[in-house]
Amino acid sequence: MCTALKYVSGDFFFGRTLDNDCSYGEEIVIMPRRRRLVTRNAGTVSAHYAMIGTATVIDGTPLYYDACNEKGLAMAGLNFVGNAYYNECESGKDNVASFELIPWLLGCCATVSEVKRKLELVNITNATFSDSLPNAELHWMIADRDRAIVVESEKDGLHVYDNDIGVLTNNPPFPVQMFCLNNYMCVSPKPPSNGFSDKIKMDIYSRGMGAIGLPGDVSSQSRFVRAAYTALNSPVCSSCEESICQFFHILGSVDQVRGCCVMDSGDYEMTIYTSCCNASKGIYYYTGYNNHRINGVDMNKVNLDGTALFRYPMIKTEQIYMQN
Repeated sequence: MCTALKYVSGDFFFGRTLDNDCSYGEEIVIMPRRRRLVTRNAGTVSAHYAMIGTATVIDGTPLYYDACNEKGLAMAGLNFVGNAYYNECESGKDNVASFELIPWLLGCCATVSEVKRKLELVNITNATFSDSLPNAELHWMIADRDRAIVVESEKDGLHVYDNDIGVLTNNPPFPVQMFCLNNYMCVSPKPPSNGFSDKIKMDIYSRGMGAIGLPGDVSSQSRFVRAAYTALNSPVCSSCEESICQFFHILGSVDQVRGCCVMDSGDYEMTIYTSCCNASKGIYYYTGYNNHRINGVDMNKVNLDGTALFRYPMIKTEQIYMQN
């Protein structure tokens, strides 16, 4: 389970939470412009836009969870179990495997408009990375500074939805997630007024009562509502540092705490990492479940014209600063 977020506050920020019961060796990975991107059925891309994001690297191939390219286009894949459907290869289409979609699109597109044109010919295929690594069932949020979209490949075809609020979680499909916001139109950051009855005097006994009714559970639909409410009511910050801090607080509203979601295996789902990429500057920030300090990797500090991946293991231990 995951939550993705777009946030414009001076610069354009994009990131996500990754909620799971275990880690898969995630790293911050920079793919330079001349790192060959070999696809299963869409050919080999020898030169492309550089990108940075979180990936698991297997046999030299970065399997990106989320990433941003040097042009400020960002993308994240989120679980879409039971609804995602991938196809056999189709003649006359760009046949891109689901695990290739993030680097393939970020490598050739600079804006969401370019992505939408590319997607007109894309067929997301069911090719697997390996026999031991089945495909994750995903949908994707893609954003630049000006707009965001959601891409969902289902049995009835490939759907591309405008996403004006810049939030995505898992199930249900995006149009249903959006429709459910209607149930919370009375929620407000302001103090409530008595609409219950004019025959009863009611008191505002606490701050924040305007948000009573906002769901607090960790289901994907509830996280969508809570993240949308938090993001849409977030003010523009006065500095880049404040914006980064605010971004992590917004996604912090949907953090999964170990112990609150038990899997069939008996393990706990929790927020493995939270990312925040300053897509305007190409700097990728993250925190982990056991490391709340904000860590950053700047893609501009490496040779982006090279061919070798730059890999930075996530710092996973808490960094506590003692003041005395």
